[in-house]
Amino acid sequence: MIHTVEVEVAGQLIQIETGRVAKQANGAVLVRSGDTIVLCTATMSREARTDIDFFPLVVDYEERKYSVGKIPGGFIKRGGRPSDKAVLTSRLIDRPLRPLFPSGMRNEVQVIAMPLSVDNEHLPDVLSIIAASAALTISNIPFHGPVGAVRIGKVEGEWVVNPSFDQVDNGDLDLVVAGTKDYIVMVEASASELTETEILEALDLAHQHIQPICAIQEELAAKVGTVKAEVPIYSVPEDILTRVREQFAEQVLQAIQQPDKSAREEAIELLKEEIVQAILPEYPEQETDLREAADKVVKEQVRRLILEYKVRPDGRKYDEIRPINCMVGLLPRVHGSALFTRGQTQVLTSVTLGPMEEAQIIDTLEEDGFKRYMHFYNFPPYSVGETRPLRGPGRREIGHGALAERALRPMIPREEEFPYAILLTSEVLESNGSTSMASVCGSTLALMDAGVQIKAPVAGVAMGLMTQGDEWVVLSDIQGMEDFSGDMDFKVAGTAKGITALQLDTKISGIPRPVFERALEQARQGRLFILERMLETIDKPRDHISPYAPRIIVMEIHPDKIGDVIGPGGRIIKKILADTGTRIQIEQDGRVYIAADDEESGERARKMIEDLTRDVAVGETFLGKVTRTSSLGVFVEILPGKEGLVPLSQLSEQRVRRADELVKVGDEILVKVVEIDNLGRINLSARGLHNVFSGQAASAGQPPSTGGSRPPQGGHEPSGYGRGGDVRRHRGDDDTPRARFRPKR
Repeated sequence: MIHTVEVEVAGQLIQIETGRVAKQANGAVLVRSGDTIVLCTATMSREARTDIDFFPLVVDYEERKYSVGKIPGGFIKRGGRPSDKAVLTSRLIDRPLRPLFPSGMRNEVQVIAMPLSVDNEHLPDVLSIIAASAALTISNIPFHGPVGAVRIGKVEGEWVVNPSFDQVDNGDLDLVVAGTKDYIVMVEASASELTETEILEALDLAHQHIQPICAIQEELAAKVGTVKAEVPIYSVPEDILTRVREQFAEQVLQAIQQPDKSAREEAIELLKEEIVQAILPEYPEQETDLREAADKVVKEQVRRLILEYKVRPDGRKYDEIRPINCMVGLLPRVHGSALFTRGQTQVLTSVTLGPMEEAQIIDTLEEDGFKRYMHFYNFPPYSVGETRPLRGPGRREIGHGALAERALRPMIPREEEFPYAILLTSEVLESNGSTSMASVCGSTLALMDAGVQIKAPVAGVAMGLMTQGDEWVVLSDIQGMEDFSGDMDFKVAGTAKGITALQLDTKISGIPRPVFERALEQARQGRLFILERMLETIDKPRDHISPYAPRIIVMEIHPDKIGDVIGPGGRIIKKILADTGTRIQIEQDGRVYIAADDEESGERARKMIEDLTRDVAVGETFLGKVTRTSSLGVFVEILPGKEGLVPLSQLSEQRVRRADELVKVGDEILVKVVEIDNLGRINLSARGLHNVFSGQAASAGQPPSTGGSRPPQGGHEPSGYGRGGDVRRHRGDDDTPRARFRPKR
């Protein structure tokens, strides 16, 4: 049976339907808004896994190019690995769902969201969060939802709920919020220096529109009437947990207060092993339960230390930032570099500048084009003292890199001001919490070291949360143990003026508004402190770029002149590249980007292009090079790609029988433009210009050369003319006349 519910959100209708498709999944829905339709399914394994100690949830977002009426580019039309956008959307769906499953659940759950039709007014990522929640809510899978989601934008000072792609692209805020009817569970945002007050307003507006979305999912679940399945829920036996608490709680409390991460982790691991060995004789078949109990007691004691004793594991105050050390210019041959260290978290970021042709190609459902500012984040195993195989970037690396990229993007100078593709690469060298925010700080320092004129420096800090009943405390600059044992990871990045990026994840059912208020204020104070330490190292961007960075020259030509620069078959542009060693990119609107290893070669290329595209005027004088001689006269290249004819009568004051009596190919002579006919052919004269011809030194009695052939009568000898051939005119791809040699038969 088909069931449908719908709700209007800010004037846009959202419709959820079930019972039509994918009926063998535990739950399946179609969610529609405008012409965007998302299919989402939820399935669960019949048996719980006993070999793991975590909840095995997998969320996949499957892009299909047919949804936007496109055939995938490249050789593989079926499509390959998920795009970065697909990975980020998978994370966006996963994060609000994960904390709402029963603690201790071990049945595998898979959620697949797949846009079937996409328009540019109703973006599929937010609809996919709603669809995933709806599929779980109507299924028999245990789930403490539902979850609603909206996107909030700010365009020309006005809040916009679920803005279109163009509004997001041109606005000052792109905020995605997911939550239950009671609390916000997940936040993801990029912003143009919005204040904490503005962010709170946006969160309030988002939650108002989330509540009716949750309500229609409950209505749909009531119509379907599915009963939730009874699944095994793992929990540590209470007698074992009590036994570990009573005997070892105080020892654990002492072990977790080691300031050094490595020493603390070693002490905790040794203590866990001691716990297991001490109690195992009483519970010989329950070693796994004992290890779980030891982990649980460690988390409890971290929470107790912070909430009861008001002390953090490393002795800091709640709002205190760890010691900071900054260095720039470590890597002499890269274009910019910085080492940012905060406590035992350390990130090395490098900047690479390149021509615009090296910008990243973007080809997603929502957009296609180029991205000139990129940030890659790498998390090698040695950063946490582990050994494991190196693989390609995972979801964590892609997500952290995208967050750091969003934090700096509003500060990157426009292409017109800084015509470079910019790649930042952050290598995590040590990790003890908030490496993504350390990447933000390192990126700011590296960009300034590279001479990129960013609008303002950006810093980031991660906020944590510890709760016990109604008691709670917000922690600034959380380290790994506080993240592992706590209830929230709230990353806030921005300038001294305002916020540029947010990311919230939580392990509990939601975050109350007072927590947001406190967390944003502590984050602001922490951000200002970090910026002070950063600016002590380098207080503004350098006024020059690295000598090892390419020099980019930007010039504009008339679009009609593009063909003159490229030439027949690319002959002219290839010659410029070969002669100057530069790289040149020409846009359809006439913008020309010249990338050179040094200023001199770049200027040579610019001069050659200027000469190619300039108009020749009657009366101008040039020092040209002889390219051919014939019975008509001499052909002289006066500008790259532009030739004119000097008739025999205009070659000298004296009578000349043959041109090669005076000049040979390669000679340079002064010529003046005397005529440009209606076909654009240039007639030149060398008379009266004080030329000294190479042939004038020859013997007066030397017989003239007899080589060559007679060209067609009238006009110039065209390029490609040869003996025994005729000349046909044709047009090339750029619609400019070209000459082609065709042998006679």
